[in-house]
Amino acid sequence: MAKRDYYDVLGVAKNASDDDIKKAYRKLAMKYHPDRNQGDEAKKAEEKFKEVKEAYEILSEPQKRAAYDQYGHAGVDPSMGRGPGPEGFGGFAEAFGDIFGDIFGGGRRSGGQQIYRGADLSYAMEITLEEAAGGKDAQIRIPSWDNCETCKGSGAKPGTSAKTCPSCNGSGAVHLRQGFFSIQQTCPHCRGSGKIIPEPCASCNGAGKIKRQKTLEVKIPAGINEGMRIRSAGNGEPGTNGGPPGDLYIEIRIKPHEVFERDGDDLHCSVPVGLTTAALGGSIEVPTLAGKAEIDLPEGTQHGKTFRLRGKGIKGIRSSYPGDLYCHVSVETPVKLTEHQRKLLRELDESFRKGGDKHSPNAKSWTDRVKDLFK
Repeated sequence: MAKRDYYDVLGVAKNASDDDIKKAYRKLAMKYHPDRNQGDEAKKAEEKFKEVKEAYEILSEPQKRAAYDQYGHAGVDPSMGRGPGPEGFGGFAEAFGDIFGDIFGGGRRSGGQQIYRGADLSYAMEITLEEAAGGKDAQIRIPSWDNCETCKGSGAKPGTSAKTCPSCNGSGAVHLRQGFFSIQQTCPHCRGSGKIIPEPCASCNGAGKIKRQKTLEVKIPAGINEGMRIRSAGNGEPGTNGGPPGDLYIEIRIKPHEVFERDGDDLHCSVPVGLTTAALGGSIEVPTLAGKAEIDLPEGTQHGKTFRLRGKGIKGIRSSYPGDLYCHVSVETPVKLTEHQRKLLRELDESFRKGGDKHSPNAKSWTDRVKDLFK
């Protein structure tokens, strides 16, 4: 497939300024970055991202752009013997670093210091099925960071101050040259802050912050399900060098229920039914999350029969209507019989046998299948 014109890829005119090209690249790279596209769109976005990256790599460097303007794609194709040397990667590397800073939380102050978004935190909250169905307001205790009162947040021992890092001269980054390439990385001595603290504060060990606990109000929405997360913006770990804090993600865990099992918005429960009630039929009470309901059992109800109660399940967060309650009949065989009861059951069994197969159609069908199996 023929390559598209690089200017068309970035959506800019051929006389666009360097700033216009850079802005267009930043916008498209963030739109098509693989970490921002999941599922069916991921592969298509990845191809777009590579195309945008390639276009910017050429148009961001003056020599490559001039060669492309004069000769087209052939002018920058290494196999054609044209195009500038490796020193032309500077503009691309700079903008590419800016893009990843925007996406992953890293960045750079105007003075050169590296700034980083704080890490996200995770908190597992266990709630009951009733609380998941109806929602609730809860309180949780999470870690918090306050400025150290001893050093007033500077990290330095009272009476002293931080010094400019001699390794990076306060920029927060150092450059390593490998052949034709110059690689920039966070200064290992000051960790990107541009400052070093000769005498750290004893109270906070130079961090400038003290870890404490704070109470956070959390609203659990009605219909929430197992594994869903609630995002609390800005309640993660603090950023570095003035960077924004991370977020707190509250992951929901639902305790096992004594009666119900949840399946999406539906509920399931097993309903024990006595032998005589199943045989003769009748009305029985069954539980729901909202109270009690009644089921009319027809005569001759079999074990495993399922009754559906519409709208007696849970209304999910994204659902327009509540789910259903499925009651599964579990016919109980009598135990601990008296001699009189045994006698009555024997007489009843004898009467069933005299009546033929009409009293046990399932048993007759099963016996016939077994006979066919061993023919």
